[in-house]
Amino acid sequence: MKTTMKRNMKSTIYSGIFYLLLIAISTLVISCEKPLEEKTFDKYASDSFFKNAEDAKSAVTAMYAGMLGVGIYGGGWGATNEGWLVQSSFTTDELICSWGWDGWTKFNELNFSEDFTQLLNHYNALMPTISETTIDLEKIQGIQMDDKIKSQYLAELKALRGHYSWILYNLYGPVPIRLNATEASDPKTQPIARPTKDWMVAQIEKDYKEALAVLPTAKELPAADFGRFTKDACLMGLMKLYMHEKRWTDAITTGREIQQLGHSLQPSYKEVFAYKNKGNSTEVILAIPCRTDATNTNLWLACSMPGNYVDPGGSAITQWGGYKMPWKTYDKFDQTDQRLSVLLSKWPTDGGKIFDARANNYIGAIPMKYGPDPSAISEEQGTNIVVWRYADVLLLLAEAINETQGPVKEAYDLLNMVRSRAVVPLYSLGQFNQAEFKKKLMDERLFELWGEGSRREDMIRWGTYIQRAKDNGSVFAKSDFELYPLPRKVINESKGIVQQNAGY
Repeated sequence: MKTTMKRNMKSTIYSGIFYLLLIAISTLVISCEKPLEEKTFDKYASDSFFKNAEDAKSAVTAMYAGMLGVGIYGGGWGATNEGWLVQSSFTTDELICSWGWDGWTKFNELNFSEDFTQLLNHYNALMPTISETTIDLEKIQGIQMDDKIKSQYLAELKALRGHYSWILYNLYGPVPIRLNATEASDPKTQPIARPTKDWMVAQIEKDYKEALAVLPTAKELPAADFGRFTKDACLMGLMKLYMHEKRWTDAITTGREIQQLGHSLQPSYKEVFAYKNKGNSTEVILAIPCRTDATNTNLWLACSMPGNYVDPGGSAITQWGGYKMPWKTYDKFDQTDQRLSVLLSKWPTDGGKIFDARANNYIGAIPMKYGPDPSAISEEQGTNIVVWRYADVLLLLAEAINETQGPVKEAYDLLNMVRSRAVVPLYSLGQFNQAEFKKKLMDERLFELWGEGSRREDMIRWGTYIQRAKDNGSVFAKSDFELYPLPRKVINESKGIVQQNAGY
């Protein structure tokens, strides 16, 4: 990508972050062109909003904006350097970038500091979003509407608050989220200290559990509501949390609950990420619906695909060609692995010629991952972004079982289900001891889930996150950098009430 294009991208990102809270209230009331400071807390009591069921629905829908941030270059589960999904890959062994911005190297070397803006923006965006969710929970309580629908809206808000709190906890450790709507809506409220780890985990768990007790399953969800939280997604969020905390028994129980909800692997790995797979997958547990004519768009192909790639299906693809999987990582794959169909070492160019990336000194293979949107005319693609899927459940469940029981038959069966779809050799019961089986699971999660936002938390759980950077020659990586720094402004404005993470 040209330098000018990257500057424009970053400028758009920063603008979008400041507008996140405004858009979350609803375009019914406040123009997104107003600066954040103009939204004072007394406006929440306005007679112009939170009057009926339609207002409640608009408020809940707006909270989903936190999944991608604001604008096509927002963060969250998006494809740019602002996203936690992308940073999960670039701070590990999954991806590197051939663009000139020095931040890509800093990600990979874990060269973190309080001045590294891209590490801070998740906090800046999601903390006010969580406060807004808390405010909405109280306001919707007072609306006269159908009790069942109201319960569902409140449950969705709790699921979203649990999800955003989990992301922050994953990146920063415990953070001072507010659960009192009056305090959350008053800009003069005094700062509060960071909670304990136990409190933060218990609160995330509480939000998810209260939501899943009310929400429909994915099978029960109307097609028009695809992309909203369900029981399935709440259970997946809990399973991720339990694995992070190494609560293996809870993770096993939760994984088995998900198994009872009717999910299965799609026959083709490639089809999971295809454009046509719009809400009809038994494998996808949570996705972000994308459209080229809306704010939610998928930029993965633009960031990844090289300029000389010619799509065999004739789709037009904007190709900035930055993201690569290093050859050291790529070479871990069995070369018969069907998952390599969207991880390209060779690809078609003009006239049907095949371009060999390694032979032409590329720094890695192309992580295509997503299929093209045939209607796209720019970098904005309408292929849905996969957040969580059933293959992840199977591998996490196998890992938790191995941690508690060793490599028993059930653990082998779960691992082999994923390998079978990839058409690679299956493992036999008794082939590995517990440590060897864990290593195979660690590799399999790389092969199956690259580019889906799991790698960073996986490697932290395994104790390999910092060591990987050191092994690659980083002189900056240290154990404190398993967590990002909080914004310095937050520390200063709290007058020391909010403490910075160690190492910064």
